[in-house]
Amino acid sequence: MKLKYFYLILIMLTIYSCARRGNPTGGLKDENEPIIINAIPSHKSVNFNTKEIKIYFDEYIKLKDIQKQLIISPPLKYNPIITPLGLPSKKLTIKIVDTLKANTTYVFNFGESIEDNNEGNKLSNFKYVFSTGNYIDSLTIKGVIADAFLKKTDDYVSVLLYKIDATYNDSTIFKEKPMYIANTLDSTSWEITNIKKGNYKLIALKENSSNYIYDPKLDKIAFIDSVITIPTSKKFRLNLFKQESEFKLTKPIEASKGHILFGFEGDGKKLKVRAIDLDHYLKNKKSEDLKATTFFDTKTDTLHYFYKGSDLDSIKIKITNKNFEVEKVIKLRLKKRDSLLLISTIKTILHLRDTVQFLSNIPLEKIDDSKISLTDKDTIPVPFTTKLVALKKLKIIFSKKPKERYKLKILPNAIIDFFEQTNDTLNYNFTTKKETYYGSLGLKVIADNYPIIIQLLSEKGVLVQEVYALKNQDFKFESLIPSKYIIRVIIDSNQNKKWDTGNFIENKQPEKVYYFNKTIEIKENWFLNETFILE
Repeated sequence: MKLKYFYLILIMLTIYSCARRGNPTGGLKDENEPIIINAIPSHKSVNFNTKEIKIYFDEYIKLKDIQKQLIISPPLKYNPIITPLGLPSKKLTIKIVDTLKANTTYVFNFGESIEDNNEGNKLSNFKYVFSTGNYIDSLTIKGVIADAFLKKTDDYVSVLLYKIDATYNDSTIFKEKPMYIANTLDSTSWEITNIKKGNYKLIALKENSSNYIYDPKLDKIAFIDSVITIPTSKKFRLNLFKQESEFKLTKPIEASKGHILFGFEGDGKKLKVRAIDLDHYLKNKKSEDLKATTFFDTKTDTLHYFYKGSDLDSIKIKITNKNFEVEKVIKLRLKKRDSLLLISTIKTILHLRDTVQFLSNIPLEKIDDSKISLTDKDTIPVPFTTKLVALKKLKIIFSKKPKERYKLKILPNAIIDFFEQTNDTLNYNFTTKKETYYGSLGLKVIADNYPIIIQLLSEKGVLVQEVYALKNQDFKFESLIPSKYIIRVIIDSNQNKKWDTGNFIENKQPEKVYYFNKTIEIKENWFLNETFILE
């Protein structure tokens, strides 16, 4: 009887166990990258003569950003057909539709485009290599990419290697693809593998379109200015820069009555415009009757030309810039002038290192200080001076006191523009902060080459203050808003007080730029000392 009860209890426990329900755990998360189990033809095949490659994996894979990630070296004229696209598969098929070069090692670098279908684990930097000759080239060069001027470096930069032979010249990169290619993807490092022994030209391109052909108007370039002999153990640093285009004038545009825009590409710093003939001699009027002035746009490569003095149907203009000279007749159709527009930099808070400024859309001719008043919180007049900068910027300069309230009032006719238009009444109220709100930075810069340009930048790269130095000395940046700052130093090799870019045809590298190795944090009521040694 006891044995009978024992079997009965055992059956009940078994039924209960089978009837239990719970949430499945799914097991451990798959963190393994896909594994290649076979390739036809095999990886590193020689005497390659087929048009189709099949690569088999141990699990379902998918392709992501294959057009961006896949780098083929040497480049093919026609892109191969690669499947699957959009569908998971355990097989990757590459159909070659181009004619391969004889005795050449090819590298298909898939970057991080191959990942498993379920967890997205990437097969990083997978390369499929083969040779149409009887051996695989195996030499390698490597290095890093940096921006020649900016702290942040572009990603997805192409690194190109051109064989130096009888057909190579300085114009090759403008019209032909390189022998070997690599890409930084989202890194600053690069490596070109499976190279043949020889002499090469090494460049890098941040391209607008991925055709491996240099377009100076659109692309950034970096280059090593000497021939590279491979094999080499040297690591190469390539500094990207945007080359200044050759000067080109675009079609002039009549913006409004008395206002013509002259757009240009390249170096237009010496661009000049003047009227040489007016409406077919202005019908007994002299060309000297025409008064004109110009200024450059602050945001675009445009020269603003303003004129007055005659009602014209057309105007003949002479345009010069360095070795450039052209004459153009511009038909005048617009009858309405732009109204004077003044944009103020004044906000609620005026920091101690800032200046009250107004930017005008029309050249300014006269400022009547008697129609401008500046008072403090006790309505006591504050002495000030006005200054016109480049005809379009008005500065109101005064000695600012900490923790003070100011009121600025500009009456009508205080500001008169080129067309004798004037302002409406303008009122502004602003305050300053106490001195202890700000911090200061003491900086010692030690360099071997002078002169140098020392720039204090905001964390976002906006220029805060600039100093030009001819020798080793100590600098002090005062009344700094509590924030994070960046220090940049430019070696001004040609002593023109600005950074100059490079030029590939002239084999000219951009001027050297150094960034301090850490971000400077300025705190309230804080003085910080730093030393920057340029190495």
